Amino acid sequence: MNPLLSSLQPYPFERLKQLFSTVTPNPAYAPISLGIGEPRHATPQLVLDALAKATAQLAAYPATAGLPALRESCVNWMQRRYGLKLDAATQVLPVNGSREALFAFAQTVIDPTRDAVVVCPNPFYQIYEGAALLAGAQTYYAPSDPALNFNVNWDSVPAEVWAKTQLLFVCSPGNPTGAVMPMSDWEKLFALSDKYGFVIASDECYSEIYFREEAPLGGLEAATKLGRTDFKNLVAFTSLSKRSNVPGMRSGFVAGDANILKQFLLYRTYHGSAMSGMVQAASIAAWDDEAHVVDNREQYRQKFAAVTPLLEAVMDVRLPDAGFYLWAAVPGGDDVAFARDLLAQYNVTVLPGSYLARDAQGFNPGAGRIRMALVAETAECLEAAQRIVAFIKQNHS
Repeated sequence: MNPLLSSLQPYPFERLKQLFSTVTPNPAYAPISLGIGEPRHATPQLVLDALAKATAQLAAYPATAGLPALRESCVNWMQRRYGLKLDAATQVLPVNGSREALFAFAQTVIDPTRDAVVVCPNPFYQIYEGAALLAGAQTYYAPSDPALNFNVNWDSVPAEVWAKTQLLFVCSPGNPTGAVMPMSDWEKLFALSDKYGFVIASDECYSEIYFREEAPLGGLEAATKLGRTDFKNLVAFTSLSKRSNVPGMRSGFVAGDANILKQFLLYRTYHGSAMSGMVQAASIAAWDDEAHVVDNREQYRQKFAAVTPLLEAVMDVRLPDAGFYLWAAVPGGDDVAFARDLLAQYNVTVLPGSYLARDAQGFNPGAGRIRMALVAETAECLEAAQRIVAFIKQNHS
């Protein structure tokens, strides 16, 4: 067996299952889960129709590079969304969702024969860590900072770490914080990449759920504004899962540095990562339509506008820049006990923030916070918020 498998840590939801194994939820309340970030709004009919019309695609092996029509659809979306002009043949590649692509990308980029380091935010999406470890690299955790709107404090990473870094994962809008990285941070990271030669993987799967009037800044957009039109050492990852409410379709694309994507395509050809022709057809329909995305975003805006004020009255929490999570400090500071007791008393599931982070540089930046995924319908999320308010008033007033 691969000895690196032993370095993997349990996924947050496995830890949550273990935490709850001895808890009996209050049967007086129907269960409500805010624990898993799985979109639950309706899948657009246009996607379902496109899937149904493309069943003949099952009779043929799909190409790993994807259909030219899909790559053109992705390029056109990037033009409309970010004002970018990409080459569909060399700068875009379809992937089976951002999770699969993020993991595979690390295996392509990292050279384990050298003393490799992967820098990732803390707290973070655990695929970053697993991808790094299984590629033979060590991870360095750069903490998010409440004083920086929960963006990462990149200045806290020592120069000797950057010198060994081969890959940097950034997540903007962030999971779990919802923070959007400003241009000043992009400038800083591009300068560090130029100096030390590492690749930046920009995870942007929450980019289309936002609460400001201005859409979140993307990595390739930032590069273009800074004159870096070749996107040197930069690849962005995006997905239809949150944008179009199709997490089960496993569809997204990567875009950026053509030289890196050429090698990534080679890896994926051997990896067997071709997207089904049916899914490609449905993806074209999704990327080509914006009306359902606007409607989806409005549903989240109305939901967060209803739920956030209730929780603000009893917790340190505020509307995020983007995404569908609330990142809240818990009274008393014990996020694990809070999650356990909330389930026991009010049958509401939330995820302890410490489960999404690692102890590094002497502290765990997720400790004392919980992540709440407002993915259900508004009424259910409101009911959960009301129970949380009652729980806090009962136990922490």
